Amino acid sequence: MASDRHNGSEERPPRRDSNAGGPRRGPADRRGTPRSSTPDRARRAQPRTHDADDASKSGGPALSARIEARQLAPDVRRELITLDKATADYVARHLVAAGELLDDDPEAALEHAKAARNRAARIAAVREAVGIAAYHVGDWAQALAELRAARRMGSKSPLLPLIADCERGVGRPERAIELAKSPEAAELTGDDADELRIVVAGARSDLGQNEQALAILSSPSLDPTRTGTTTARLFYVYAETLLALGRQSEALQWFMNTAASDIEAVTDAEERITELS
Repeated sequence: MASDRHNGSEERPPRRDSNAGGPRRGPADRRGTPRSSTPDRARRAQPRTHDADDASKSGGPALSARIEARQLAPDVRRELITLDKATADYVARHLVAAGELLDDDPEAALEHAKAARNRAARIAAVREAVGIAAYHVGDWAQALAELRAARRMGSKSPLLPLIADCERGVGRPERAIELAKSPEAAELTGDDADELRIVVAGARSDLGQNEQALAILSSPSLDPTRTGTTTARLFYVYAETLLALGRQSEALQWFMNTAASDIEAVTDAEERITELS
């Protein structure tokens, strides 16, 4: 995650479905597939082997016996050092479970993250985990509150793109645009900066400002030879914005660029090419 350090992975949360706002998300995807054509995900059942005693005592969701605290990313484990050993182990295991379930069953991931929060609400990484899971579920208000809390507590993750996208989700695109003008936004680089570009372009499109959205997406200029998940999403949103402006031939070319850059097949660019050809 821009912030999914909880199971040691580096996935991006998906983005909200919206004309130029970005794919899928939501905290964080971080992968995303634009438009409502995103395939439905089969909900994966939780493992049958549970630590039933732990679940009954805590009131939280059951944990698979195979989930161990040591699976948690080391930097997050260090944040739990202020907790007693039993609590730290409990919290760590629920964070690992949340990370594992995030893509296939975000509702279950959210329950695990909340279980961790019930024991460690003053740990930034825990609030971050709840926020990202809520983002994946599409509960923008809850995600916004949790991600803000994590940032106040000193989260080391670049949460601004997620927070800005949540502002869009609760109907405040103007606030998302303002966040992009902050000193924190100016410090973002690489994929994190591109994620914010996608969100702000979406906010401009929410307001019917497609020309401004295009200007945001094209500055700095896009390099069609780039590849990667965030790049593919950026190209896709650029193509969608061109299409919204009636520039179909250019849009087709950028959907082609998207398909070429989309090495993990996270967008439906191939389908869009077929539609427009």
